Amino acid sequence: MPLLVGTSGWQYRDWRGAFYPDRLPAARWLEHYAAVFPTVENNGTFYRLAAPATFADWQARTPDGFQMAIKASRYLTHIRRLRDPAEPVARLMAAAGRLGDRLGPVLLQLPPTMRADATLLDDCLAQFHAHQEAGRAPRLAVEFRHPSWWTGEVRQVLAARNAAACWIDRLGRPQGELWRTANWGYLRLHEGAAQPWPHYGDRALRTWLSRIADNWPADADVFAYFNNDQHAAAPGDAAQLTRLAAAAGVPVPEWPAPGTRPGAKHI
Repeated sequence: MPLLVGTSGWQYRDWRGAFYPDRLPAARWLEHYAAVFPTVENNGTFYRLAAPATFADWQARTPDGFQMAIKASRYLTHIRRLRDPAEPVARLMAAAGRLGDRLGPVLLQLPPTMRADATLLDDCLAQFHAHQEAGRAPRLAVEFRHPSWWTGEVRQVLAARNAAACWIDRLGRPQGELWRTANWGYLRLHEGAAQPWPHYGDRALRTWLSRIADNWPADADVFAYFNNDQHAAAPGDAAQLTRLAAAAGVPVPEWPAPGTRPGAKHI
C-alpha cells in the first residue's frame, strides 16, 4: 500500500510515562516518536504557523522516509473560509517546504458551519498546486464537516486535483461519505468507543483495514492518524493498527527503515 500510521500531534504532556520515558526531555520527544512511527500529522500548524527554521529543524531531527503531514492554518480555512487563498497558501508552503522530502500531505479541515462551494474549493486547491517541491505538487486532503459538501460536483473537483476526501471516524463509525478521489488515501480517527475511553477496539480497527484494502491497491499510500490523544490512547491505537495491518497482510513500511536511525525500536 503501504499503510502509514501515526498520531495527530506528538507534544502531549500526559503522554509522558505512557509513551515517552519519564526522564526524556520534551525537546527530544520528536526523535523518540519518529523512531516508533513513520508519520505524524502536525496539528499545531492549524493554530500557529511555525517559522521556516522550525520546519528545517524538524526535517533534521527525523529519519529518512519519515512523513510529516501539515494541517493548513485556521486563518485559511476558518477565517477566510478558503477565500483569497493565494497569500496564506504561499506563506504555508514557503515554511513547510523546509521539510524537504519529509513533507507529507497537507490537510484542509473545513469548519462545520461552512457550506459547500465547489468553486472556492477548486481555487484554493489550485493555489497549492502552484507550489512544487522537487517537481511534485503537494498531496492535499480535505476534511468536510458540513453535509452539503457530499455532492458529485465536489467529488469531481477533488478527483481532478488528485486530492483525497478525508475519511473520518468517530466512535467507530464513518462521518460522511467514504469517497476514493485520489490514488492515495487519508483517514482521521477522532474517538474510539472501546474501554478505557477514548481507545479503539480491534473490531473497529479491522473494519477500517478492510475498507482501506477494498479501496486502494497494494502500491497506494494511505495515511491514518489517531486524534484521540487523551490518556495516550492515540499512540497505543496507532501501534495496534500497525500490528493488525501486518497480521492481515496489509503492507506497512519497515520502520525504522534500515540504516536510518541506529538503535531505534520496532513497534
